[in-house]
Amino acid sequence: MLRLLLLALALALPSAAKEPPPVPKDGKVRVEQAKQWIDAGVQLVDVRTPAEWDEGVIEGARRINWKDEDFAKQARDQLDPKRPVLVYCRSGGRSAGAAKALRQMGFEQVLNLEGGMIAWGKADEPKVLVQ
Repeated sequence: MLRLLLLALALALPSAAKEPPPVPKDGKVRVEQAKQWIDAGVQLVDVRTPAEWDEGVIEGARRINWKDEDFAKQARDQLDPKRPVLVYCRSGGRSAGAAKALRQMGFEQVLNLEGGMIAWGKADEPKVLVQ
């Protein structure tokens, strides 16, 4: 009886570690794929400006402004180059540049949210306001 109860409990609980989708060759991910990566624990990085952050961010994102002179230093200080990184900006342009820079710095798996926060908003995904 105890075994049956433990088995039922194990099946009812969600898995702690979720498997992310494969990394696309070009590194671009759509909103649905990005959500899977976020659920799997990717390092999420918002590369927009502070004024844009005030409009809301994806929950759990670190903020490293692509336009800061010390972007590379901040990235090295805050991120683990061996773990996957997902970057986003407003529309996908700046984050594409940031993704390229991170790859050149030796980050092994770098993803870029295609369409950025515009795509995130169109998909009606939640944003959190920065305090």
